[in-house]
Order: sequence, then C-alpha cells, then structure tokens
Amino acid sequence: MNYLENFGQYCLLMFRAFRQPGRNRFFREQLVREIDSLGVGSVGIIAIISLFMGAVIAIQMAANIESPLIPMYTVGYATRESVILEFSSTVIALILAGKVGSNIASEIGTMRVSEQIDALEIMGVNSAGYLILPKITAALLIIPILTLMSMFLGVWGGFFACTLTGLLDSPTYIQGITLDFRPYHLVYSLIKSLVFAFIITSVASFRGYYVRGGSREVGQTSTRAVVNASISILLWNLILTRLLLL
Repeated sequence: MNYLENFGQYCLLMFRAFRQPGRNRFFREQLVREIDSLGVGSVGIIAIISLFMGAVIAIQMAANIESPLIPMYTVGYATRESVILEFSSTVIALILAGKVGSNIASEIGTMRVSEQIDALEIMGVNSAGYLILPKITAALLIIPILTLMSMFLGVWGGFFACTLTGLLDSPTYIQGITLDFRPYHLVYSLIKSLVFAFIITSVASFRGYYVRGGSREVGQTSTRAVVNASISILLWNLILTRLLLL
C-alpha cells in the first residue's frame, strides 16, 4: 500500500509541475541555471569515464580474441556496439543518477525542511512548477547531448588504447567501427537517454519535495532517491530494449 501511495503522490506532483509552469522570464532563468548545474557540471566526469571505459572494452576484446577465424576488426565493431547500445545510455544514466539525483534531492529537501517551499506556496507560487519543471526540462535537453558525447569519446577511447598499446592498428579498428553501422541504434540510445533523464530528475525531485525532518532525513532521502532512480533506470532499460530492439 505504501508503494501505491508513493506512486500516487509522484503522479500528482508531476501533474502539478507540468500543469502550471512559472512565468516565462523566471522559467528561462531557472532553465539556464539548471542546464549549467546538471549538464555542464557533469561534462568532466562523463568524459573521463567514457574514455576509460571505451579503452577497457577495446583492450579486453583485443586480448581475448584467440581464434584466427575471428577478424581483428571485430574489436572496433564490438566496442562501438557496446558503447552505443548500452554504455553511453544506461551506465552514464546510472552515474548521473548518483551525481545529479542526489544533488536535486538534497537541494529540494533542504528547501522543504527550511520551509522555503512553504513560503513559496504562501506567496501563491506553484512550487512544483517553479522548482521541478526547469530541472526536468534541462535534463531532457542536456542528457541526450552528454550521451552523444559519451558515445564519441568511448569509441575513440578504444581507438587510442588499441593503437598506443600496439594491440591493433588504426585502419583495422576504424574498419570495425564503420562496419554495418545502423543509425537506428543511435535513435534507440537517445530515446533511452530521454526516458532516463526524466526518471533521474522526477524521482529525485519527488523524494526531496516530500522529505520530513531535518538534515539527517535530507541525507537519507538523497540516498533513497539514488537507489529508486537506479532501479527505475534498470527496469525501464529492460522494457525499452524489449520494445525498441526485439
């Protein structure tokens, strides 16, 4: 029953957030701040993780190909498919759930326990629309861009790892990453990134918005928001893969 109650509160909060957005000027200002906070602030960690994960995938593939019947350009092909289909959408979303989700839950939760949200309501401001909608919109705009950046860096991380270590020459790797490329796989990954962006921001906002207590409860809520968002991402990853690929 508690799960049904939480889901009902979540749906009502999202309805409030989208039903009555704030004034255009305030919304634009908030949106720019959220894009900088949620997106630009995550570029560094996404770039580092993507480069190293692409490199690891390529090295592991190259080191484990023992049969002469398997061409070496398979390394580039497998790296590209792994990065595009799963890593740059799902794994990056899980990382952002920890970084971005905890920040959102802490920020809104602190505003709740310090009664700033109550003050907004007293002034007649739709607090859900004012606080949550810019975060969701910013995530929907910036996370697909981060996903594309992760794809590019992951593939080239594998390239640099293979060529610098001498496991594979560059023409062979490039042959692999261009082999049988399907643009639909990019579309599939970007659709997942949009769904995951909404999950990360909406779940974290919901947890922060309804927190009760003090600073200890805010910390616990941040952890709970990350766990809930991560589980939801994995569930929807399975659902979207079944719907869009099979």
